Amino acid sequence: MQAVMRQVSATYHEGCGNDFLVVVDLDAELSPSSEDVQRICARRDQQGADGFMVIRRGTSSDLAMQLWNADGSIAEMSGNGIRCFAQAAYLSSLTQSLVMTIATGAGMRTVTYVAGDTDRSGTASVTMGPVTLLEEVELQGVAFARRASVGNPHLVMVVDQASDVDPMLLGPQLSTAPDEGTNVEWISPRSRRELDFVVYERGVGPTKACGTGSCAAAVVAHVAGLVDQEVLVHNPGGTLTVNCRDQDEVVLSGPVNWINTISVSVGASA
Repeated sequence: MQAVMRQVSATYHEGCGNDFLVVVDLDAELSPSSEDVQRICARRDQQGADGFMVIRRGTSSDLAMQLWNADGSIAEMSGNGIRCFAQAAYLSSLTQSLVMTIATGAGMRTVTYVAGDTDRSGTASVTMGPVTLLEEVELQGVAFARRASVGNPHLVMVVDQASDVDPMLLGPQLSTAPDEGTNVEWISPRSRRELDFVVYERGVGPTKACGTGSCAAAVVAHVAGLVDQEVLVHNPGGTLTVNCRDQDEVVLSGPVNWINTISVSVGASA
């Protein structure tokens, strides 16, 4: 039986170059398929995105976030994604407060959104919950590597110069090595307060920024004695701030921007 398709408006947002399309679907009337998401996120004609999100009503939260990677797989969490989600919710007048609770696949998160000089710009900080450090990993040519969880999986590697890394060389192999897959990050300290950072995201590929990856990188580097508790993480698309003073409630902050609104075709619930 052929799926019923619906044409809906999607707002396009980016946080340090990590971009997302967001659709308001408060009553879960839409049922995007993996193929829908792949088509919507495909890069062509200056469109496409790293991920696709729908905004739904929360039960024990203000709102609920459903997130898909560009390859159509469901993602538990995205630090930049949820910050873009908060801007979309604010600009859609779905919340009267600049502080909102959002249910995600990785648990409840609280986002504080501050509007900028125009409706297009703003900043958002999100309480990311705990960063859980897992086992160390031995990899050839890597000074130090460790797995971590930010509600989603990460492999963080310390290298001599992260900005020289081509994530396409080892990213596809490393990201699919665990059964559930993992996000892969290469980092190198500039100073006690700064990290250079390159990422290959599970289900997406190289991206200009990764919020959960920046949190994992900051905590791994801090526990290894390389950086202080608050660190600027220089992603390829811009700089995010991570405060890991409390590793059970790491805070991610950075800019978010609304780019435009487009029309997309999505499967509807029966």
